[in-house]
Amino acid sequence: MRRWYLIHSKVGAEREAQLHLQRQQYQTYLPRLLQRVRRRGQLRMQVAPLFPRYLFLQLDEGRQSLAPVRSTSGVANVVRFGGRFATVRDGIIKELRAREDPETGLHSLSVPARLTPGMPVRIDGGAFTGLEGVFERAEGTDRVVVLLTLLGQERQVHFPAEVVSAAL
Repeated sequence: MRRWYLIHSKVGAEREAQLHLQRQQYQTYLPRLLQRVRRRGQLRMQVAPLFPRYLFLQLDEGRQSLAPVRSTSGVANVVRFGGRFATVRDGIIKELRAREDPETGLHSLSVPARLTPGMPVRIDGGAFTGLEGVFERAEGTDRVVVLLTLLGQERQVHFPAEVVSAAL
């Protein structure tokens, strides 16, 4: 019987763990995305894991063992809940694969569609955590512009999309 397990990798070693597991004849899945990162003041595009420090491993339980996985280079451990290994349903893996770009195999994160210009929003991360403002516009796929009242004046402030949510 084939079953998917969740593997916890060492910091920044998801790809290394995947390669070493594949060399041992394990089937793996490492969902990745293309994201913007700032390096030395410049924005660059970089391929990164969708779930940092995690990847999936499919085990043929009749023929393979999890024992060698734990000592594989790049692997920190097999995720457990209590004494049981964490398993992942096939449907979840299929859904993740279905959401990949068919040409690149990469996932994309985008601004939530529920945000529309003029909508009140809340900042959920960074130096402005807890402030409320007005959603002005999306800027690309991972940044948004919010109008905040700062020192009595309305200012346009740019935020990563993941830290902005609709105010309740």
